[in-house]
Amino acid sequence: MQNYLLYLGAALISMGCGFAVIPTITKFCLKYKVYDQPNGRKIHHQPIPRLGGISFVPGILLASVAVLFLISTGSQREIQVSLWSVYFIISLLIIYATGIIDDLVGLNATMKFSVEIAATCIIPAANLYINNLYGLFGIYTIPFWIGAPLTILVLVFTCNAINLIDGIDGLSASLTIIALIGFFLCFFKEDLYYYCIMIAALIGVLIPYLYYNLFGSTEKRNKIFMGDSGSLSLGFILGFLAVKLCMDTPRMDYDPHRIVWAWSVLTVPCFDVVRVFFFRIIHGRSPFQPDKNHIHHKLMACGLSQHQALVTIVILQLLIITANIALADIVCSSVILCADVAMYIIFNLVANLVSNQKSTIVSEAQHITK
Repeated sequence: MQNYLLYLGAALISMGCGFAVIPTITKFCLKYKVYDQPNGRKIHHQPIPRLGGISFVPGILLASVAVLFLISTGSQREIQVSLWSVYFIISLLIIYATGIIDDLVGLNATMKFSVEIAATCIIPAANLYINNLYGLFGIYTIPFWIGAPLTILVLVFTCNAINLIDGIDGLSASLTIIALIGFFLCFFKEDLYYYCIMIAALIGVLIPYLYYNLFGSTEKRNKIFMGDSGSLSLGFILGFLAVKLCMDTPRMDYDPHRIVWAWSVLTVPCFDVVRVFFFRIIHGRSPFQPDKNHIHHKLMACGLSQHQALVTIVILQLLIITANIALADIVCSSVILCADVAMYIIFNLVANLVSNQKSTIVSEAQHITK
């Protein structure tokens, strides 16, 4: 019961920080014109404040430190901080600072990518890396010289996956909350309450952001986007949790299902960025060149509103998680991954078909009116 109160306390503290700080951030953005400007590939048509993500990392750290202080005071014992935690915080602060600078003055893709790689290299340096694939494609234990670059790849990839799918109201935050709930259940099962406290704090701070992002308006001057400071930080934290979950350590029971769970809760953003990158490369463009080919763009081309597209994508993510849980005890992880890829391809093919039919109907209607 005591642990439940700790998790609830962390969530409430960070939630309170979010509701207190985000309106102030919005006023700052309005005063100094720190906006996400509309353009041809974006959904919004008016400048929107974009520094909402600045509240995330301070909210997490404040809530986590407060709860850990209560633990140490109440139990009269010291809280031990592992090297992993120190390196994680250093890496997170680098990613967070990079996002803030990008939101304020702008950074090119090469610069951001280079900083992300440098920051994520710190994690394997603390000996935290993916050291087991639990039979995925027949691979089990892997050495450091393979696991370290794989870990860096996962961290950088997840950072950009959450960043790139942040295209409509509430999407990145909603998918992040779903993933965080999944990670929370896994770490709670292993009695890793430090991680549970951090996850609860992050969920808490995302709730006020979602409120202002989904239900705020330009007329009321309270709508805000998270910006790169938010999306990159969220992506890094999710990548870190995935790596930690996949690492085979004596502290955690050996469970081949962990790798399935790690990718399942991140399927939609990760699969979408892979599909978009391949699409751009096939068409002779840079994989980092922005376009309107993300999953939310496709759904809106089918005639859905932003909120309808959001609900559809959330349902898709939940269906994938549910299906993978059901299959985990029946088939191997390789088959599950292939099934996920097939499901995502079919979903996109259907979306393409519907959007093309809608475009044809609109074109014919315009031709008739002429």
